Amino acid sequence: MGKKILTEHISDPNLHKLEVYQQHGGYASLEKALKKMTPDEIVEEVKKSGLRGRGGAGFPTGMKWGFIDKKSDNPHYLVCNADEGEPGTFKDRYLMQCNPHALIEGMILASYALNANKAYIYIRGELYYVLRILEKAIAEAYAKGFLGENILGSGFSLDLYVHPGAGAYICGEETALIESLEGKRGNPRLKPPFPAVSGLYNCPTVVNNVETLATIPWIVNHGSEEYAKIGIGRSTGTKLISASGHINHPGIYEIELGVTVDEFLNSDQYCGGVREGHSLKAVIAGGSSVPVLPADLILKTKAGEDRLMTYESLSDGGFESGTMLGSGGFIVMDETTCIVRNTMNFARFYRHESCGQCSPCREGTSWMEKILARFEYGGAQAEDIELLVDISKNIEGNTICPLGDAAAWPVASAIRHFRDEFEEHIRRNGCYFE
Repeated sequence: MGKKILTEHISDPNLHKLEVYQQHGGYASLEKALKKMTPDEIVEEVKKSGLRGRGGAGFPTGMKWGFIDKKSDNPHYLVCNADEGEPGTFKDRYLMQCNPHALIEGMILASYALNANKAYIYIRGELYYVLRILEKAIAEAYAKGFLGENILGSGFSLDLYVHPGAGAYICGEETALIESLEGKRGNPRLKPPFPAVSGLYNCPTVVNNVETLATIPWIVNHGSEEYAKIGIGRSTGTKLISASGHINHPGIYEIELGVTVDEFLNSDQYCGGVREGHSLKAVIAGGSSVPVLPADLILKTKAGEDRLMTYESLSDGGFESGTMLGSGGFIVMDETTCIVRNTMNFARFYRHESCGQCSPCREGTSWMEKILARFEYGGAQAEDIELLVDISKNIEGNTICPLGDAAAWPVASAIRHFRDEFEEHIRRNGCYFE
C-alpha cells in the first residue's frame, strides 16, 4: 500500500472525536502555524507542495490562494465546498463522517493564511447526518480553543459555520454555491470578477473542496518538499478515489498519484478486478461529467504507454483518446452494460440539474435526453447520431458554468468510442441489453 495522508487512521472508530484525533497528531500543525509561521509562509508552502484542487478542476491550490485581493479593506472569507453531488463520487462525505477534525484543522490553517475570520462549510443538504457530526466536532474545537477569539493566544480569531444546501447539483459550482450561501437562487455568476476579488457578500473569497482543505495540516506538519515527493510530476500527493461499478472491491481508496490504472483496477489492495466471469468494457475515471473510455484506452494511452492515475496521463490524447481525473469517481462497467442507457441516464440527470440560466444547457440537455430515449426505447434514426454530436458541440463551451460541458462530454465520448452500439440500437429499434 502507498502513502496514506487522509486515511492513515481512518479505521479508528473514534477518530471523529477531538481527543482521539489529537492522539494521532491532530492540531499539531495548527500550533506550529500560529506560533512559527506567517500567513504568507503557509501560502508559499502550499504552492511549493504542488497540491491541486481535489474537487475536480485540479487547479493549483496555492496559486488560487495567491489570487485573493490582499489590498481590499473588506473581510476575507473561506468557503468549503462540501456539496458533493457528482454521480459516482462519495469520498468527501466519508472524510467528513470519519475524520471531521482534519477538515476543521485544514480550514483554520487556510483561514489564517488568507486572513479570513469567518469560514463556512457548505454541505450537501441530503447529508444531514454528516452535518450533525461536523457541528459536534466544531463545538469540540471551540471548547478546546481552536476556534473562536484569539486562538491559542495568537491574536487570530475564526468563526466556523456549517450551512446545508437544498440538494442542487449546480451549487457544486463555486459561484452558484456563493449565491446559495447568500440566500439566493443557486445560479452561477459571470466571471470575472472571480471570487478571489468579489465572492461571498462581494468580498474576497476562496472556495476549496473538502479533500483539498483536509490535506493542508499534513503539508504544514511535514513540509511542502515531503508532500511533493509523493506522486509524480505535477500530480503530487495522494488522491481519494471513489471506486464503484462491476468490480470485486468497491469502496474509497487513497492512492499515491502515479499508480497505473491497471494496478488500481486489478490489484487486490484496490478494486480487485472486474467481477468474476465478466470482462472490462469501459471506465468513467473521474465522475459522470468526464468522458468515458473503452477498455483499451483506459489501460493504455494511444501511444501504447501505461495509463497512470494522474491528471496528465488520464488526459493524454485530449478527448479523442483521453479523459480526466476529475473528482476521482471511478465507475467500472463490464460487457453487460448498455452504454446508450448509461448515457441517457446521465443526460436525464444533467437536464434535471441544469439551472436553466443558459439556453444551450437548458434546451440542449433536454433535447439530448429525448433523442437518447429514442435510441433506448425505439424510434431513433441514423441521422440522430450526428444530431447528438451537433447538440453536444453547441452546448460545450457556450455556458456560464461547466455544467454544460459536463452534460456534453459523456454524450460525445460515448458516440466517439461506442458508435456501433448506437447503430445497433437503431437496427434493433431499441435496447438489446437485458
